Amino acid sequence: MRASFRTSLPLVSLSLGYFLVMLDVTVVTVAVPDIGASLHAGPAALQWCVDGYSTVFAGLLLLGGGLGDRFGHRRVFLWGLGVFTAASVACGLATTAGALVAGRLAQGAGAAFLVPASLALLRAAHPDRAARARAVTVWGAVASIAFGAGPVVGGLLVAGLDWRAVFWLNLPVGGPTILLTMRHIPAYRGLQSPEVGRMDPLGQVLGVVGLVALAGALNEAGTAGWTAPPVLAAAVTGVVALAAFAVVEHRLENGKTTSARRPLLPPSLFRRKAFSATAAIGFLISFGYYGMLFLSTLYFRQERGYDALETGLALLPSVCMGLIAAPLLGRVTARTGPYVPMAAGLFLGAAGFLGWLVVSPGVPYPALLFALAATGLGQTTTALAATAAVIDAAPADGTGVASAVFNVARQVGSAAGVALFGTVATAAGGFTAGLRLSAVLAAAAFLTGGVLAAALLLGVRRRRDAAATGLVPRVG
Repeated sequence: MRASFRTSLPLVSLSLGYFLVMLDVTVVTVAVPDIGASLHAGPAALQWCVDGYSTVFAGLLLLGGGLGDRFGHRRVFLWGLGVFTAASVACGLATTAGALVAGRLAQGAGAAFLVPASLALLRAAHPDRAARARAVTVWGAVASIAFGAGPVVGGLLVAGLDWRAVFWLNLPVGGPTILLTMRHIPAYRGLQSPEVGRMDPLGQVLGVVGLVALAGALNEAGTAGWTAPPVLAAAVTGVVALAAFAVVEHRLENGKTTSARRPLLPPSLFRRKAFSATAAIGFLISFGYYGMLFLSTLYFRQERGYDALETGLALLPSVCMGLIAAPLLGRVTARTGPYVPMAAGLFLGAAGFLGWLVVSPGVPYPALLFALAATGLGQTTTALAATAAVIDAAPADGTGVASAVFNVARQVGSAAGVALFGTVATAAGGFTAGLRLSAVLAAAAFLTGGVLAAALLLGVRRRRDAAATGLVPRVG
């Protein structure tokens, strides 16, 4: 029993780190009115208090993954935890809106270092594919619980204490997680790239500028409008920077420069069909699910008149599906691989989004339970299975960058879904009509992902059948 407990401590540490990242996505949202009143913050500052975290998180993910691949994932994981915890202290002590926004941006930077390193360490700690699948489901389920519990926990803390408590909460989790990591997670030198010193500074700058600008444009578009000059300027900057980033990475990988540096993101990674398709699925599920979660939150607050705590409780059947998905998925994925549950989750989620077509301001809450539960279970199942698939598809010394790409796809998908569905809700001749149209778009996104997952599954089975008949060597 003691040995089993000791071997589980690395998973506990990595899961707690991701728990902090996902909790802070949602726990702050319910505290925004109190923050505004306490710090005399305007709408722009409050928006950046919420969106700045996810913008920096998305923008620095590639850099965080690349640093982990080059300097060691344990070291970068500890950097991320330290920055995140220190930034939480800064947020809790903030006396001005500017100081709070700066703290939130620093939290996003810590999260960007932490998450890719966490997945790479998870792969190293569980080299067996079946054991790794079970570990990934636990890791992802803990994060799903944190995300779902955020509004409820935030509501309770704000009601019982004050808004600063949502940041102080990170200290009793972050501190012990750092100690657990230092004591129970080794460095796993085999994951580190042999070319540690040969960084790609131009690629890093272009990648950060491009992703931050693109994520910022998507976050601002939901409120300022798609044609607002700051949104257009940020979008153009992001597209140009990412296009230049792609050119630089291609030239570095193909030896078209005199530099001996390695690309931050090798373009050849996208020639792995399993990786590129799974990254696309990550975008699609976040686009559909988080776009609809944004609108459903507005629906309960504005159309039904729920307060913050009531809204959090109403959304629990959707956002806490990790409690159900994790125990089932760990066993299924270990036996079938990730693509069976991935496809099943996507088709279930698509059906759940269509369940929102019954919505109206006065529809009984039980009539929405299928839509809430099916979309939550479908999204969680798909996300956990896709995470396992990305780890399997990544090269051993590129797990950090591969997981960063997957998380970038999810972050950009989430921002795009919130921005687009928010626009649809205001331009469709009424909020309810916009909610229904957005549900159809979300269902289409999940159906598209389901087709991709089914194609991956068929490809795996064809290769296995061919290997069994001796026509080709067995793969994986």
